[in-house]
Amino acid sequence: MKFTKMHGLGNDYLYVYAETDPTEPEKLSVKLSDRHFGAGSDGMIWILPSQKADFRMRIFNADGSEAKMCGNGIRCVGKYVYDKGYTDKTLLTVETLSGIKTLRLWVKDQKVTGASVQMGRAMVGDPMTLDVLEQRISCVPVSVGNPHAVVFTKDAEHAPLTTVGAAMERHSAFPGGVNVEFVEKLGENTLRMRVWERGSGITMACGTGACASVAAAVAAGMFPAGSDVCVRLDGGELYIRVTSEGEVIMTGPAETIYEGETVE
Repeated sequence: MKFTKMHGLGNDYLYVYAETDPTEPEKLSVKLSDRHFGAGSDGMIWILPSQKADFRMRIFNADGSEAKMCGNGIRCVGKYVYDKGYTDKTLLTVETLSGIKTLRLWVKDQKVTGASVQMGRAMVGDPMTLDVLEQRISCVPVSVGNPHAVVFTKDAEHAPLTTVGAAMERHSAFPGGVNVEFVEKLGENTLRMRVWERGSGITMACGTGACASVAAAVAAGMFPAGSDVCVRLDGGELYIRVTSEGEVIMTGPAETIYEGETVE
């Protein structure tokens, strides 16, 4: 099986194009995502034909669970299909488990360098307080097609990702699990975010998490709706705009790391 390793701000996946849905993709993602005995990644993304859009994507985390949406991953899908000649469009639709998303590809020297993605509407819930590891943790639940819990903090750099973040992922308040973002406001238009991703643990970046964080910040009055907010992640920066109607536009890079092939 041939695959391409790609990343969006260090959020790396193994990408495979196929005409039909894969057999046992959960097991394959666990095997190949291992950073010691596999290729090493945050998971696998399959690019498939769609009857509703230009392409369809399926996302499997490093633990084998299937995700509904991946913001960094979908930008790489756009780069994959354009760079490899599966399309010559720079405005694409991609079917995901959280709906059809629209991508505008940014092309330089006939290669895609990044994309803007219409992510749909962010649904921001009421703030809630949870008991986590004998602590009281305040968070804002947000859905961007997948579930997030945004925790505002004064020190995102030293956020308790492996303790509080890991415990919150499986908290009873989130029966299906949740992505946990620790977010600090740095300036008039900047957030610092670190993330514990459901099914993958600590990752360098999370596109949907950045969208959720800005949506929560706009709802809390930290930024006006319609402003472009820079979200600084461990792997780099994304730019997020949340309109007054809650629609989210995400802009960021996409890069290819290498091509690979399994031997068994």
